[in-house]
Amino acid sequence: MPTPRLEVTAARKQFPGVLALDGVSLILAPGEVLAVVGENGAGKSTLMKVVAGVYRPDAGEVRLDGRPVRFAGPADATAAGVSLIHQELNLAENLSVADNLFLGRERTTAGPLRVLNRRATAAAARDLLARVGLPADRAGRRVEALPPGEKQLVEVARALGLDVRVLIMDEPTSSLTQRETETLYGVIAGLKAAGVSVLYISHRLAEVRRCADRVLVLRDGRNAGELTGAEVTHDNMVRLMVGRDLNRFYPRVHRSGAGAAVLEVRGLRYAGGPDTPASFEVRAGEVLGMAGLVGAGRTELSEAVFGVRRVTAGEVRLGGEPLRVRSPADAVAAGVLLVPEDRRLHGLVLEAGVGFNLSLPNHDRLGSVLGVRPRAEAELHRTWIDRLRVRTPSAARPVGLLSGGNQQKVVYGKWLARGPRVLILDEPTRGVDVGAKAEIYGLIDELAGRGVGVWMITSDMEELLGMADRVAVMHEGRVAGELAGPALTEEAVMRLATGGAAA
Repeated sequence: MPTPRLEVTAARKQFPGVLALDGVSLILAPGEVLAVVGENGAGKSTLMKVVAGVYRPDAGEVRLDGRPVRFAGPADATAAGVSLIHQELNLAENLSVADNLFLGRERTTAGPLRVLNRRATAAAARDLLARVGLPADRAGRRVEALPPGEKQLVEVARALGLDVRVLIMDEPTSSLTQRETETLYGVIAGLKAAGVSVLYISHRLAEVRRCADRVLVLRDGRNAGELTGAEVTHDNMVRLMVGRDLNRFYPRVHRSGAGAAVLEVRGLRYAGGPDTPASFEVRAGEVLGMAGLVGAGRTELSEAVFGVRRVTAGEVRLGGEPLRVRSPADAVAAGVLLVPEDRRLHGLVLEAGVGFNLSLPNHDRLGSVLGVRPRAEAELHRTWIDRLRVRTPSAARPVGLLSGGNQQKVVYGKWLARGPRVLILDEPTRGVDVGAKAEIYGLIDELAGRGVGVWMITSDMEELLGMADRVAVMHEGRVAGELAGPALTEEAVMRLATGGAAA
């Protein structure tokens, strides 16, 4: 047996009031992809941060190529060949892509007066970008101008620029389209062939089946089991992750059929958008899925309807009546509500408590001439924390300290308290574990069953096919076609998304 590239033995890590790791062990061989899966709070991120030198374990041992290591910090781990790509992007938004790729290890000119060598930096950046399928012209762009999917690939490219022996990928495809995900699979295959070992964390179990050699399952900070070969199935992973079977993962219990159009978008154009207009409708009591490649304009279109972007042509109708939205406040007042793609940046005040976030868009319903009524506010907190099963010790807990799934529930709760007519969901389960996904899917189904029009934008093909009653596919800013029933297949979605015609 070759010496393992990485060994973690009986790792233990405790935080105040939380035992995050309780004797977790793993072995990773050279050139192997080991997927680590588990619900939020299972210990995955803590384990990865122990391996990457962010945390020091309270007990246990980490060995790299057979030698014990004890990193003083992430820089030590990087120097030893261990690199971590975080789920939450860690880029300098105001710098160019090239500057981000070589931040801290800049290319400089020779001689006594060492200055930045822009030409060498740009050339090296273009080579790295090519490896992850990004155009060469991205090297000179500011990161803030890139869509989320391209930012994610920049993170991957930056890791590839290091002399890496163990690459840790935490939800690397959370913002990627199917095409970009396929590119990433090719990158991983190249790393394997070069002998690089990969620790791959994902809540998308289809990805795990596709790219992992073995699967390590964590539950409640402990090893729950390992799977390999034919054992790596969706049901086996879920059973080990949650300790139970999740029947009807994609529920359609309450939906009896869609009603009349509740939201109609006709010939819509918006500032900064493409010249091609977009048209579609969302019906009461249905889940309209929206698919498309990065750059197709799905998020931008939703922001135009919600009032974030200025509409320049076309119209939006709600319940058959014209809807004029000059700002998000107009959309909220009309009952058109948006759960954004990046909940941490656009959906939550991370430093504030769970209760504060739930109350924030509902002050008009909680107040009187004397201000917000404390009893009404406390009741709203109790209702939605209990109803959505938000795991928090109290409503005062800063929402940034919750798991991704619980953060997402808080975003849902603040809008559901208003009683939406149309709920726009942009990547509704991004970075959410399988147990929380099942709860969110049940909630979406319940809302559709009550007659709410649900517009669900997602890059997760399984989610799209499992939850949507009908799918609108976007290509270059317009709705290229709609699919439903037997015609709704992965192949048909990708054909329209890439500019082809419906079969």
